[in-house]
Amino acid sequence: MKQQTLAMAADRGFEQFRRPTKRDVFLNMMDKIMPWEELCAVVQPHYPRGEGGRPPVGLERMLRMLFVQHWFNLADEACEESLYDSASLRSFVGIDLGRERVPDATTLLRFRRLLEKHHLGQALFAKVGEVLQGHGMKVGTGTIVDATIISAPSSTKNADKKRDPEMHQTAKGKNWFFGMKLHIGVDSRTGLAHSAVVTAANVHDKHPLPELLHGEELKVYGDCAYAGQQELIASKAPAALDCTNERVRKVAGVPDEGQRLRNRNKSKVRAQVEHVFGVVKRLWGFSKVRYRGLHKNATRAFTVLALANIYMSRGLLLVRVRP
Repeated sequence: MKQQTLAMAADRGFEQFRRPTKRDVFLNMMDKIMPWEELCAVVQPHYPRGEGGRPPVGLERMLRMLFVQHWFNLADEACEESLYDSASLRSFVGIDLGRERVPDATTLLRFRRLLEKHHLGQALFAKVGEVLQGHGMKVGTGTIVDATIISAPSSTKNADKKRDPEMHQTAKGKNWFFGMKLHIGVDSRTGLAHSAVVTAANVHDKHPLPELLHGEELKVYGDCAYAGQQELIASKAPAALDCTNERVRKVAGVPDEGQRLRNRNKSKVRAQVEHVFGVVKRLWGFSKVRYRGLHKNATRAFTVLALANIYMSRGLLLVRVRP
């Protein structure tokens, strides 16, 4: 164990009346429940070994820095500056300023490019699913499907004088949005995402439907955008019952209350998918894209979904890590 420097001692504080902040509590909890060894094993085969050059930054440290970036919705440079500014973030990442520098923004950029090049966002998402299943969070026989729009800048005030060619616009209600869509399949029992697809915003919700099912479903829930898609559901899950919401018909201008009541009962189950979107978009700020192109943003989306699954399973995981 390395000797503690004065900088680290100052970070841990001599203040008599200091109390843990919400950030401290959150980081301490995530540090305990994250499967660091398994996640590092996913990236390790592709991570530089430093042969014949400068030794690379530790892999777990880079993963911690990346996760801090996602949790607090930070750009590369903002993440570097936040680590210099916040003792709690430095403690989580494991940086002692009396001994070493904070990895700079370019190092974080290269690490993200590594994940994008080898499709490691999807691999991390799959590995988290395996870890949670090993802890008893088995995938059930019901899947909830839904999609959300992630906005992209529609302005052409940039070097190319163009919008992102991989993003598109779509209408929702009476409003128009420009960006991409994140489609997810969520287990109806645990409320955790088990599949995801990223498309441009103009792709209809129904098209990625088979990719969101694992094939063993007995029930499939969704909003009215998935109504009448029995053939698509049967192509992947032949035994699944279509429990998607129906469009409420009007008879002589009066809505069919029977259909409305059935939709309401289905929505009590379907609402669980909104909890995942709430964590991803509201809690961690992924309501707007940060990069150009679908592939870069897909890597971020899969990584954030993996972190969201761990966060939403924190009750079970904390019980298992307690001595």
